[in-house]
Amino acid sequence: MALNSAKTYERFQRRPMVEEMTGLSRSSIYAKMDPRNPNYDPDFPRPVRLGKRAVAWRETEIVNWMETREGTVS
Repeated sequence: MALNSAKTYERFQRRPMVEEMTGLSRSSIYAKMDPRNPNYDPDFPRPVRLGKRAVAWRETEIVNWMETREGTVS
């Protein structure tokens, strides 16, 4: 009996790719994550720590965030 064992893997994107995907600069990305900043966006995805000095964002979260922003001005 064959089971459908299709696996899905989460893709992670480093900051330069997040910049390219979103059109945001480095400072704009971090401003969207800072509650003290006027450009704070509580819906913007948070990075995942990959190591001591490395973070990345889940690609699906970035894509979902961009889809919710369609038609709005950033």
